[in-house]
Amino acid sequence: MADINEQKAMQLIAEAQKKSKGSSGLFGSFFGSGSGKQEEAAELYIRAANMFKMAKKWSAAGTAFCDAAEIHLKMQSKHEAAQNYVDASTSFKKSDPEEAVRTLSKGIEIFTDMGRFTIAAKHHITMAEIYESDIVDLEKAMQNYQKAADYYAGEESKSSANKCLLKVAQYAAQLGQFEKAIEIYEKVAAGAIDSTLMKYSAKEYFFKAMLCHMCIDVLNAQHALKKYEEMFPAFQDAREYKLVSKLLVAMEEEKH
Repeated sequence: MADINEQKAMQLIAEAQKKSKGSSGLFGSFFGSGSGKQEEAAELYIRAANMFKMAKKWSAAGTAFCDAAEIHLKMQSKHEAAQNYVDASTSFKKSDPEEAVRTLSKGIEIFTDMGRFTIAAKHHITMAEIYESDIVDLEKAMQNYQKAADYYAGEESKSSANKCLLKVAQYAAQLGQFEKAIEIYEKVAAGAIDSTLMKYSAKEYFFKAMLCHMCIDVLNAQHALKKYEEMFPAFQDAREYKLVSKLLVAMEEEKH
């Protein structure tokens, strides 16, 4: 037997469909009542979606939010449509992560089209997290963190951009894309050196860059260590520096 909330949701869907169809006829458009009926239909779909959520019918909730989004798009209510797609994605995430990604992409597309890049960046992070934990596709997680970083950088949100870039570097290293990871760690470290507040974290980024260098080539890593000493003399006092120095000596001895 269907949950009472699910039954209410189904009734709201039927009502929404009726209003939506009724507003598209000749009389609806002639008397100018179409847009009001469409708005009512969208509201009914949203109410139905929330009822489905209460009944834990996540796919049905996602679909109802998408129906509301389509009506809002027809009405040129772009912000509402984008938010409906985001809400749909949140529901789909609990039942169908692939569908969650598809609907979130639609929302992001509308936000970027409107120039709402900070919001788009936030949702790219959400998408990256779905790829991290639900779908487990590190390449796509990395791509979404990169897009988020680009949008944050464009909006002068340097701290948020760097957080996303560090996630890109982390996954690049895990996927064996060491040059890419090194480039990011060096860039973020160089920025940290110039900041009084962030200076202490530069040693961590240089250390991670060094580990990537050592995965490529010992000589390459030795040159990099000298470069980092020159860029950030305080690095030589860090335990991370001492550790990589010892590792380089051990790797060099292993070669001979």
